[in-house]
Amino acid sequence: MRILVTGGCGYIGTVLTRRLLDDGNDVCVVDTQWFGNHLDVHPHLTVLKEDTRNIDAIPLVGVDVIVHLANIANDPGVELNPTLSWEVNVLATQQLADRAAKAGVRQFLFASSGSVYGVKNEPQVTEDLPLMPLTAYNKTKMVAERVLLSYADRMRVHCIRPATVCGCSPRMRLDVSVNMLTWQALKTGQITVFGGTQTRPNIHINDMVDVYRHFISNPQLESGCYNAGFENISILSIAERVRQRIPATIVLSESNDPRSYRQNSDKLLGTGFKPRHTVDDAIKDLCVNYRSGALTESDRCHTVRWMKHLNLHG
Repeated sequence: MRILVTGGCGYIGTVLTRRLLDDGNDVCVVDTQWFGNHLDVHPHLTVLKEDTRNIDAIPLVGVDVIVHLANIANDPGVELNPTLSWEVNVLATQQLADRAAKAGVRQFLFASSGSVYGVKNEPQVTEDLPLMPLTAYNKTKMVAERVLLSYADRMRVHCIRPATVCGCSPRMRLDVSVNMLTWQALKTGQITVFGGTQTRPNIHINDMVDVYRHFISNPQLESGCYNAGFENISILSIAERVRQRIPATIVLSESNDPRSYRQNSDKLLGTGFKPRHTVDDAIKDLCVNYRSGALTESDRCHTVRWMKHLNLHG
């Protein structure tokens, strides 16, 4: 099978690309490589250093499946340059979907976000609840979903709404909650928790990768949106789990982020997917990699910091 992965050099994309190659696929990665390229040379891998906005430069001949991960990630990154974010997250997505449908691509997987729901009072956030995006990032994901689903009569479209991803990747991120709190404990012996009572869903990076592989292996699954989050725990609880492995002091601070919700992934579980990893696994892996010297910090590990370095702010 020939698979196109946009953003294949990213935090999730690097791990996914390696697994897809292990599965025996031919993989073409399209990535700006703003954060580098950690993929090894492989006879069945093509890596193009390209912006998805340059739509005509993306090869689609013979492509069976697209996994569209490329985007300006998370609220602070989008707020840094909203125009760039709408161009990449929405306009380029629409253009890619249009070309994919015309080229005969049979399946389009999209990395959306669980944050499209906004603040919910319901104890379980399911896919049938209305979307109330609060930020520009959330809005770009919601609009991109709607655009993509308009092509569902021409190809299978699966929009995945992940929880916050955690765990190790060759293209490491230390600006997502579990990774960030664990890194603080390892580096300084102090964990700063803003608020702490907010409950958020989480997913291990290996399970996130396996979600995409699950849909690729089951292209007959109904087009639509699927939550992907399996551990609904508070920010303070994450910090306490970190402290169980790393001697550290927890410092509580006020937060202006009110989001608190429990993502329900029964729809995904109903397709036969089974998660195999946990937040505790991610914390353990981070500790092991830190102590072996494999996990180090640089500005590239922080999306906004590196975007500013690249002068990508508006």
